Amino acid sequence: MTITASRPATRTPQTREARRRRWRGTWPPAALLAVLSVLTVSPFAAMVIVALSPAGRPTVPLQWPDSLTLDNITRVLSSSGFVTWTVNSLVYSVVSVVIILLTSSMAGYAFAKKRFPGREAMFWTFLATMMVPFQATLIPTFVLVNSLGGVDTFWGLIVPTLANSQAVFLMRQFILGLPDELFDAAKVDGASEWRVYWTIVLPLTKPILATLGVFVFLWHWNDFLWPLVVGQSDATRTLTVGLTTLRTEEMQLSMLMASAAVSVLPCLLVFFLLQRYLVNSIAMTGLK
Repeated sequence: MTITASRPATRTPQTREARRRRWRGTWPPAALLAVLSVLTVSPFAAMVIVALSPAGRPTVPLQWPDSLTLDNITRVLSSSGFVTWTVNSLVYSVVSVVIILLTSSMAGYAFAKKRFPGREAMFWTFLATMMVPFQATLIPTFVLVNSLGGVDTFWGLIVPTLANSQAVFLMRQFILGLPDELFDAAKVDGASEWRVYWTIVLPLTKPILATLGVFVFLWHWNDFLWPLVVGQSDATRTLTVGLTTLRTEEMQLSMLMASAAVSVLPCLLVFFLLQRYLVNSIAMTGLK
């Protein structure tokens, strides 16, 4: 019995020509994406280079510095004001994310699967608030919060931002795609509304909850206008407002860039932890 080694399949001219056609069709989008990626990453890279540059050197990153140092980042982390502002931003962002995800998932479930008088009118009226810019309601909101004693407090900072119509809309659209048979079977088994919400709605909406969690965290972490108006002391001042106050003082740009670089780390951490759910949510938008 003889064993012959199989020869690799030879590439015919037609196969090579098909590969060339595919390459000609894919390289322009790939090149465009590469250019856009470089343009997007360049400001962040410049910020990191300036943050790692020694003090006293030119702060514009026209060339790579002779040496890199962590002194600027160490000085930022040892600053008492920076630590307080970071904790305030974390409280503002995390508490808002938890409450908004809880309330928006409840409201989305009610608008998607419940039948009650005025449901459509209520939903579209609530959704119409997305077209009203926040600047138009800033003064009335501040007057109301001030009359309730909420200025320079955490509840005054958080509560006015909890009514998120975009989060409710996304949750409602996602829950509409869930099969009604699941909810009917739960009702036949005698499950209460709270149990249906806790054991069916929340587990099945993990992808959209993670996506909303990332977006809401970024919105609140980078929020500037409302914390600037309400937080009038270091006790409630967030990181975005605190970094702006540093620019009014005699501070080197390398220190300011170090502060900005450190402030980006929580956003990157949240994204990397939840990116799997974010990709799943985007992939499921085209499925019924």
